[in-house]
Amino acid sequence: MKKLQVLGTGCPKCKKLAENTEAAAKTLGIDYEMEKVTDLNAIMGFGVMMTPALAVDGHVKVVGKVPSAEEIKQWLE
Repeated sequence: MKKLQVLGTGCPKCKKLAENTEAAAKTLGIDYEMEKVTDLNAIMGFGVMMTPALAVDGHVKVVGKVPSAEEIKQWLE
């Protein structure tokens, strides 16, 4: 099971990243757990200084932008 973490405060970009991530995971048919990390100290713990960001299994894949579901699929395979 993949652990998908959207790092951000809940802004519109953060919500869009969560939607795209969920769409990518569902398209691939993988088992996943989605977590929204909104605590700034926890976000900085990942070394992230700009949101939104996406971490897959604890590894940050993108920072400061909203990739498409197609781009996200590459990180989930």
